[in-house]
Amino acid sequence: MAIKQSSKTASGTLIFSLMAGYSIVYMDKNMISTAIIPISEQFHLDSGQTGIIMSAFFLGYSLMQIPSGWLADRLGAKRVLMASMIIIGLFSYLFGLANGLAFFIIVRFFAGMGHGGYPPSCSKSIAENFPQERRTFVQSLILSTSGIGGILAFVLGANLVAINWHLAYAVLGTLYLLAFVCILIFVPSKPRQPEVDQKPGAKGAGFLEVLKNRNVLVLFVAMLLLNILLYGNISWMPTFIKNTFGLTIGQAGILLAVNAVFTTVATIYAGQLLSKLFLGREKVAILGAGVISAVLVVCFVFSRNIWLSLLLLILVSCVSVVAFTGIFTWPHKIMDPHIIGSAIGIINTGGTLGGFLAPMIIGYLVKAAGGSFVGAFLFMGAAAIASGLMALLVRIGK
Repeated sequence: MAIKQSSKTASGTLIFSLMAGYSIVYMDKNMISTAIIPISEQFHLDSGQTGIIMSAFFLGYSLMQIPSGWLADRLGAKRVLMASMIIIGLFSYLFGLANGLAFFIIVRFFAGMGHGGYPPSCSKSIAENFPQERRTFVQSLILSTSGIGGILAFVLGANLVAINWHLAYAVLGTLYLLAFVCILIFVPSKPRQPEVDQKPGAKGAGFLEVLKNRNVLVLFVAMLLLNILLYGNISWMPTFIKNTFGLTIGQAGILLAVNAVFTTVATIYAGQLLSKLFLGREKVAILGAGVISAVLVVCFVFSRNIWLSLLLLILVSCVSVVAFTGIFTWPHKIMDPHIIGSAIGIINTGGTLGGFLAPMIIGYLVKAAGGSFVGAFLFMGAAAIASGLMALLVRIGK
């Protein structure tokens, strides 16, 4: 009984540590969208230039996803997780010292490279420490930190940005160091699931073999397209709300924090849906969520009532997170655990490429339209539908 209780406690602290790191990662991704407002005003940057700053982060992120997944498979998840936290923390401090466009771009690029290590090594840690029947739920639980990170970004982060954006990034860097300590103490160095290492041929699947896997490539494209919607929203929503409704950064942050609360709950519930109601019917869930998200996005951009817009934004977040969770957790159901780090690294590279493209493309679409966001949001809606259609191409072995 004591052993079983100890195992539960260890699993709980492991999940807490992984969630703590992911929460700060998502706080970082969201906070730049509010910080960019005073930064653009202080340094006289247009929407195209601010889009490049936000996209530079995802370029670095994309470049490190696959190497980090490979390293997590071979060196173990814990080492990559700790390295990721240290690198991002350092460049968060440096971002607070940046004083020009080139400096901002370079620092965000290297911060993105640090971020690239977290998702694949986190998924690898789940595969190493939980039985297969629990992995989808644990992964979706950890992904719920997208909402927690949003709450931190739009409550704590937005208020710090309103005071002084330099201070906001000093605090962010310190939070990364605290997350590093949690990972150091609570994440096991050796797998608790021996089949991950002991499975015959477990070490035999090379990176090229994973790269040639049809399902990996299909999910790579699906994640890329979906993240055009997700990161388009993350990057430009504070600016859109502020400009459309004449709100302050703090007021926009409150609305987005409310949205983040619902996103957190929706992500956890999405894991339950995908583990039970849509088990074996992931294609239906992802396609349906993509189409509904697109419709809601179009309604959102044409709404001029702040409360209706908030409702539509919440619905977009809650529905699109079903598609995101479905794509991200699918590999745990259809792929071997010994290649999960590499597979997630490749798939999430698609997501980060979407994150790289979205802020930049949307920035230039808004600039070309004279400040109108209509064309940009229609573009995001089309990408969401295309993502759902890609999911239909996944082949499930019988």
